[in-house]
Amino acid sequence: MASLWTFLFLNILGRVIWGFPQRCKPGSYFQGQCRTPPEEKSKCIDIMLTYCKDMPYSTTMYPNLLEQKSRSEAEQSLEYLLLNVIHSVLNWECNPDIRMLGCSIIAPRCEDHKILKPCRSTCESVHKACDHMFESIGMAWPYYLDCDRFFVSEEEGCYDPLEGLREAEESEMDSMPIEESSSVIPFTYHSNKQMFNILIKTAEECSHISRTYSIGQSTEKRDLLVIEFSSNPGEHELLEPEVKYIGNMHGNEIMGRELLIYLAQYLCSEYLLGNTRIQTLINTTRIHILPSMNPDGYELALSEVHRSSDTDDEDAIYTGYAAGRHNAQNIDLNRNFPDLTSYVYNQRRLKYFRSDHIPIPDSYWLGKVAPETYAVMKWIRSIPFVLSASFHGGDLVVSYPYDLSKHPLEKNMFSPTPDEQVFRQLAKIYANAHPTMSSQDTDRCGGKFADKEGIVNGAQWYSIVGGMGDFNYLHTNCFEITVELGCDKFPAEDDLYTGWKENKEALLTFLESVHRGIKGIVKDEDGHGIKGAIVSVRGNRHYVTAAENGDYWRLLTPGTHIVSASAPGYSRVMKRVHLPAHMQTAGRVDFVLKKVPLDPESNEINILHLARYERFDPYNQLDWYYKRESRQTEEERQEKPWWWSYFTQLSNKNPTWLLRN
Repeated sequence: MASLWTFLFLNILGRVIWGFPQRCKPGSYFQGQCRTPPEEKSKCIDIMLTYCKDMPYSTTMYPNLLEQKSRSEAEQSLEYLLLNVIHSVLNWECNPDIRMLGCSIIAPRCEDHKILKPCRSTCESVHKACDHMFESIGMAWPYYLDCDRFFVSEEEGCYDPLEGLREAEESEMDSMPIEESSSVIPFTYHSNKQMFNILIKTAEECSHISRTYSIGQSTEKRDLLVIEFSSNPGEHELLEPEVKYIGNMHGNEIMGRELLIYLAQYLCSEYLLGNTRIQTLINTTRIHILPSMNPDGYELALSEVHRSSDTDDEDAIYTGYAAGRHNAQNIDLNRNFPDLTSYVYNQRRLKYFRSDHIPIPDSYWLGKVAPETYAVMKWIRSIPFVLSASFHGGDLVVSYPYDLSKHPLEKNMFSPTPDEQVFRQLAKIYANAHPTMSSQDTDRCGGKFADKEGIVNGAQWYSIVGGMGDFNYLHTNCFEITVELGCDKFPAEDDLYTGWKENKEALLTFLESVHRGIKGIVKDEDGHGIKGAIVSVRGNRHYVTAAENGDYWRLLTPGTHIVSASAPGYSRVMKRVHLPAHMQTAGRVDFVLKKVPLDPESNEINILHLARYERFDPYNQLDWYYKRESRQTEEERQEKPWWWSYFTQLSNKNPTWLLRN
């Protein structure tokens, strides 16, 4: 009995003085009755990190090699964020090698309840091949890819985290779909750098019919690169119509961007292969393709879509879905053009009113004009475009002007242009050539437009101010439609080939439709073309004007039209024109105008109108603004590289380990 009391006394004394641990009963630790938790043995679990799911193993363990204790902690780390965006930061170079190497540390391989370390030789090989890419952007080689610190030798029992990668790439190439015409095109997403390289390479391969040129730069100084196809690249040829395609106006709507990259390659390869349809199209048409009007937004969208795929949080998923829509200044480019439509609605009952070549109001230049918008406006004014299409995503339909409702309080009001029937014809040409866009199936994507045959007046769908389509129509000769390519703005890469198959014929048919209506030359009695001569159609107050050498194009529907040509100081000439229903080429209608005395009143109006039309950025506001903005950010750019703000804004941390110096 005495020995029992002695044991109890010493045990209590030991707890007070030396802190002997007490045995924990089930549940005691969570009630605060024990000093240390019961040890739980780590075990292998499935890899749940989205960016690491393609590793050559399926299980991992926490804490990982960075001592991150859970999947949640790993997901929220800067180390994992870097893997999300590294492909974009490095312009798709060293991808997926860097990402998979990082995954071998953040989600290391687990077998028999223990972590296996990756091979040092693999790390050294990737470091040798890719360090120059990090150096080129001023980024340090990530500390957790230190080959000596986190990787081991073959003798220590390592594994290759890139195992099977090359074999998978070869297998993917073998299974790549091949066009019936033997045009082999890789149907994958392209970084901006890859897009530029493809366009330049394509133009070099078809240098006799193609060239690339830049129309300006984005906010973050990326070129807005156009590829042109023509029998005489770089030159406007008499009576040859000009047509343009614009993609990726909203950076997160990417199907159009990829389709236009594929189209450029297709036109080049098919021309070289002797495809008579493509050769005829290029020999008779000058085609301009701008795959990405918003390359800055695309970079952000690409990163955010991948990042949001790592979480189940609905707010984060929505952010990933919407990120990149605007440009780097947070401007929606399809709301940034001059609002000329309101001017039309206010002036349409005046005697000399015209709904074409409306000058840009001086007040527009006092607002914030995106450099991308500025560049496209200059481009549109510099080339006599006849036809255009802008490609978007979010639905399956073709919309056409006006995009702004004619009543300010009505957001879904049918608001036709004077060329309603021509626009309907153009929209139907694209929709009918698409396998499902004009389908009567109401359960499909775009089913709400089934009763409209896959086309809709823009303002009747939803009203917008400052759209590019209205600007084209009201400021120039160009008729532009908007093509919504599908309900998924950023579809999976596997869907790109399907998108190409569905839209290839429509893309070609719409280009060919520029050869509709009439074309001709307006000349004086000496045979000289009259630049700026007005060609009008009776009953329509929307005129087109002749180009530099007097040539013009007027899109029209089949039927009989009374067409006139006039110019200040010349007589008006009128002709009756009949266009058969199935006519596939533009009818040739020339005009010869005789000189007559100028009418003072109409001449004064024409001079005033021309002077106002030629005023483009009259205060040099944009030049001043961007120089000022450049000066304000110059010091920041010198102190920190361009990618620095992305990591600091998303993580609220300063990852100095990313800085090379």
